[in-house]
Parts: sequence; C-alpha cells; structure tokens
Amino acid sequence: MLIAMILLSVALAAVAQLTLKTGMNHVNDELAPATFSLSGRSLRVLVGQPFVWGGLFLFGVSALVWLVVLSRASLSFAYPFAALTYVSILLFDHFVLNEQVPALRWAGVACIALGIFLISRTPHS
Repeated sequence: MLIAMILLSVALAAVAQLTLKTGMNHVNDELAPATFSLSGRSLRVLVGQPFVWGGLFLFGVSALVWLVVLSRASLSFAYPFAALTYVSILLFDHFVLNEQVPALRWAGVACIALGIFLISRTPHS
C-alpha cells in the first residue's frame, strides 16, 4: 500500500508538470512574439491560464498524498521515488510527443530506475 501511495504522488506530480508545461506553452503563444517574464502583461496572461491552475491543483493533491507517505515511511526510503517523475516525463516525451531522446539520457533514466528498484527492496521504516 505504501508503494502505491508513493507512486500515486509521483504520478500526480508528473501530470502536474506536464499540465504546467502545456499552460506555459499557451501563455507563450498568447504573448508571442514576446516570452514570459515577471511583468504585468505576462502575469495577467498567466493568471488567466486554466492549465496553470490545473497543474498547481495537481501539485497540491500530490503534496497531500506525499504527506500521508511521509507519515508512514522514512524520508530516505520515500524521497528517491520522486525521481520517477524524470522517468515518466521522458517516456511521455518520447512516446506521446515523439521527441528524440538521446541514448545517454536513456542510460541515465535506466540508472534512476535501477536505483529506485534497489531502494524499494529495503525496509521502509
């Protein structure tokens, strides 16, 4: 059950990142040819972007699930699982967005996955 809660938190965080990225793409499209900055117009466009609000909401839900995880596991066990967001985002980029992913990046993600597997085999309290 603990691993499921960790994976839920990680999945929500990854979806939150993708949602925020989508929102910021919309913001930049609306600001074009300018790009986002901490200025009045940029901030007004940002505040009006539903994907940004959705991403922030998902981060909030992820944080609530993470609090449950932290109440049940040591931080040194749970926190490395957060690296699964890198893995899931890379897979999304490659298989959904058809982005080219260099071999060295795949190797790095394989190391992350191996490390998380090893950590998952240890006691968690």
